[in-house]
Amino acid sequence: MSEKKKNNPKFTLNSYWIYIPIILFFIALQLFSSANMNSKKLTSNEFTEILKNNDVEKITIITNKSFAKIFIKSDLIDTNEKYKKAKESLYYRKGQPLYEYEFGKLESFESELNKLKESNNLTFDKGYDQETSILDTIFSALPFILLIAIWLFFMRRMSGAGGGSGGSGQIFNIGKSRAKLFDENTKVKTTFKNVAGLEGAKEEVQEIVDFLKNPEKYTKLGGKIPKGALLVGPPGTGKTLLAKAVAGEAGVPFFSLSGSDFVEMFVGVGASRVRDLFKQAAQKSPSIIFIDEIDAIGRARGKNSMTGGNDERENTLNQLLTEMDGFGTESNVIVLAATNRAEILDKALMRAGRFDRQIYVDLPDLNERREIFEVHIKPLKLADDVKLEFLAQQTPGFSGADIANLCNEAALIAARNNKSAIHHQDFLDAVDRIVGGLEKKNKVITPKEKKVIAYHEAGHATVSWMLKYAAPLVKVTIVPRGQSLGAAWYLPEERKIVQTEQMLDEMCATMGGRAAEKLIFNKISTGALSDLEKVTKQARAMVTVYGLNEEVGNVTYYDSSGNDSFVKPYSDDTAKVIDKEISKIIEGQYARAIQILDENRDKLDVLAQKLLEKEVIFKDDLIEIFGMRPFEVKKEAPDTEKNIDTN
Repeated sequence: MSEKKKNNPKFTLNSYWIYIPIILFFIALQLFSSANMNSKKLTSNEFTEILKNNDVEKITIITNKSFAKIFIKSDLIDTNEKYKKAKESLYYRKGQPLYEYEFGKLESFESELNKLKESNNLTFDKGYDQETSILDTIFSALPFILLIAIWLFFMRRMSGAGGGSGGSGQIFNIGKSRAKLFDENTKVKTTFKNVAGLEGAKEEVQEIVDFLKNPEKYTKLGGKIPKGALLVGPPGTGKTLLAKAVAGEAGVPFFSLSGSDFVEMFVGVGASRVRDLFKQAAQKSPSIIFIDEIDAIGRARGKNSMTGGNDERENTLNQLLTEMDGFGTESNVIVLAATNRAEILDKALMRAGRFDRQIYVDLPDLNERREIFEVHIKPLKLADDVKLEFLAQQTPGFSGADIANLCNEAALIAARNNKSAIHHQDFLDAVDRIVGGLEKKNKVITPKEKKVIAYHEAGHATVSWMLKYAAPLVKVTIVPRGQSLGAAWYLPEERKIVQTEQMLDEMCATMGGRAAEKLIFNKISTGALSDLEKVTKQARAMVTVYGLNEEVGNVTYYDSSGNDSFVKPYSDDTAKVIDKEISKIIEGQYARAIQILDENRDKLDVLAQKLLEKEVIFKDDLIEIFGMRPFEVKKEAPDTEKNIDTN
């Protein structure tokens, strides 16, 4: 019995319920006090008859509602049968009018009363009054009541969302900080063991952890503990994860919030929240404040001064600058922030004494990707044929978030195919799905279009195979995927710098598809749109960014600060030269691709036919047709590449 009582939900009193009895009370009061309920209405003849009989004691004329209240003499009410029946009404009370009479025009009614009074020697009194009901008052004030109710509703909603620092959701807590606090009660469980790769960034933040754990080690030599560190890097590289790991390692209170949490529609709320955040952090020092996406409030001031819409954001930034500058070295509060748009941040925010350090969190390299894979495959049930080394090679440019998504996608693909474990091919299919899009085998393609697509993709594969610096092929398919009708996957070499010959070889391989169409069919199609976009960007970068063009020279028109958006940094004559050189580079590599394909025409035909038959070909098929790449040092291929499923 006690268990049943425990499980019963507790009755909770809602504050809104108090309005229900109040409304019912006013309705009842209106009903009982209404003249319509208390009195019986008289016709004109009945009113004249009662009046002539001199039974009326008093007539009260309600001037604003065109009716009169008729009071009968008290002695007649108790003796006269007619009046005794009328007073038996449920709503009648002693001293109230027994009847009411609706008249038309007030002047005519008064004139008629005066005539009857004189001609019949009547003794009734006459009075005037005005009457308003409670409901009339409420309805007249209803628009104002609605406006106040709507305003209170929105205030409660906004203040409830803004009371993140222990507030009770009232309007007075709207200026409180929204930061989520992790302390001894809610510890951050993330540590550096959960962060794969990012060795350089981890070394930097490890020192911050040491500052918080052993501040005396540094201050006794006269050093000052850094006030802030800014994590900068592309999306998905683990900036937020790294900040949580710092808090988990340091074991200190950790205040986590986003830059947008300071933004509010009310003036001064953002600055108030900044003050409250730093006040709480100082009370719990040593502690860490982590502001994710700080560019929401840290954008450079005065950029859009014409609109006047940034005043509140700039006030919030000013308060942040003041608080960071006002902290002394003894406060032991370190501010961590993360952004992928460091170039737009205000210079005052970036100066020494505020964010003393900038830690660049770059995309992971080959070894770091392998480490990230090892972290994300731990909860997965893998087959024995999964080769992490090859998967790391197959995912250049993938961030940590992309790799996590890849592992999850592979698990979904394996489950979709009713497998008991995730195989290597499932990971390869997941790469294809993420990079190329969803496979569309039911897309209607005519045999002629299919042949053009096959030669297009075979052209890419042939040219890339024959060029020294082009990325080696892994897989080619003519199965439609995403928005593309065919696709090729390569295994690019990871380079820190790129030379002119390497860029030209990549452009030539990219133009191999259109070159094959021109050579075989003597026609070109719209299928090379993405190829043309890619080579145009590369050629423009060679001429205008990297200074790799002899005609233009060692000049760059790139501005890393991003301030040249509306300014062309060169003359019209230079623009003509740039356009000419871009076209010259692209057309030169197009002609080179046609020449390579012409020299290997027979092998191109064999490769295209095999692609039409199998729809998917791999590196082994190219070795069978072309042999080893002419410039490649002959060495045994890695075991990971031998295990590719070609079925």
